[in-house]
Amino acid sequence: MMRTGMILGLLLWSGAAVAALPIQHWQLDNGAQVYFVENHDLPIIDVSVDFPAGSAYDPVGKEGVASLTRRLLDQGAGGLTDVQIAGQLADVGATLGGHFDADRAGVTLRTLSRPDEAHQALSLMTAVIDKPAFAASVVEREKARVIDALRQSDGEPQVIAAVAFQKAVFAGHPYAHRETGEIATVSPLASTDLQAFYRSHYTAGNAVISLVGDMTRAQADAIAHQLTAGLVPGKGDVPPLPSVPALTDAQVRNIPFPSHQSQIFMGQPGVARGDPDYYALYVGNYVLGGGGFDSRLMNDVRQKRGLAYSVYSYFIPMRVGGVFQIGLQTRADQTGQALQVVRQTVDDFMAQGVTPAELTQAKNSIVGGFPLRIDSNAKLLDYVAMIGFYGLPLDYLDTFPTQVQTVTANQIAEAFRRHLNAGKMVTVVVGAATAAK
Repeated sequence: MMRTGMILGLLLWSGAAVAALPIQHWQLDNGAQVYFVENHDLPIIDVSVDFPAGSAYDPVGKEGVASLTRRLLDQGAGGLTDVQIAGQLADVGATLGGHFDADRAGVTLRTLSRPDEAHQALSLMTAVIDKPAFAASVVEREKARVIDALRQSDGEPQVIAAVAFQKAVFAGHPYAHRETGEIATVSPLASTDLQAFYRSHYTAGNAVISLVGDMTRAQADAIAHQLTAGLVPGKGDVPPLPSVPALTDAQVRNIPFPSHQSQIFMGQPGVARGDPDYYALYVGNYVLGGGGFDSRLMNDVRQKRGLAYSVYSYFIPMRVGGVFQIGLQTRADQTGQALQVVRQTVDDFMAQGVTPAELTQAKNSIVGGFPLRIDSNAKLLDYVAMIGFYGLPLDYLDTFPTQVQTVTANQIAEAFRRHLNAGKMVTVVVGAATAAK
């Protein structure tokens, strides 16, 4: 099997074909999905186990329970306290982590592949996934920390703007609420709430196990079985997420805040993972606002007029539809001018499309920098986990450069017309100034 180092060398773009990246996939009898990349270059194993247990799955009125459940997994499990878990991981040089967003919750592990170290680290990860304690005293302790963090962040203009923007873009949809929940919904949560959420969502049939590193397929299969042996088989009670509705009109929300700066977010619902227009939108957005100093927004807002230090745009695809977002900070007295320039730049982009020079620059930059995104096992694991969780093609990383190179200016124009309506944007301004409707 080809080593990852060789693959990365072949991925460096020179206009030639790209070699295949060997992601292996199989399903366990308990329903868990396994994705594996074998690489013996370093004596390290990276593992991720993901579940559809993100904030969008919070029961109504209990927003924050998904986040708190994920937070408590390693705060006592398998008869061990959080201190004991941390100490035993440190003893073998292993690192336990995780991730959480609206769609998924996951636990990650990095450990040496030597049998003694790997056995202890994987046993601890298994306990965290299969046997979390959710002790009442620990729940209260972590709730207090979450509530304290919410109180502090509620005074930060960027957080205020982000929360308001999310609620406006996804109004009425589970993606609308904060990942951590609100103080009012987190405060009443109890250990029983976390236990109920865990039983419903952390099941074997919902598990997506990703493994990268120094192990054989047989060893990867044994690890996958070990990690999910104590989970309830099947998919549990996880209702599908509804589609994200399109906005019906433009919305402007001005939130007063005593500051010399205005925090501005603009955007609307974007695209779901796996949408066929993703590559055209990705390349086009590089030109619009994703390419740093190569982008039109940066050129028009910063370079020409000095209205902001930084301005950006991006698409974040999610399971049932993500977000398109533009963000910047500007002096309060320049808020109106900055918004006018941003809106004009978006209008011009929608009307004119990309130039041949912009298209070439975008492709070269994206493809040329792509190998750096997977130049370590940890980075590669993130992509493999994404591919597995969202059911993307196994050759996603292999074909990414080719997909980008084949995007045309016409495809970009059509994709943006299908997914972006400049006349129906949400605009949120937090600061002393206000935005015209």
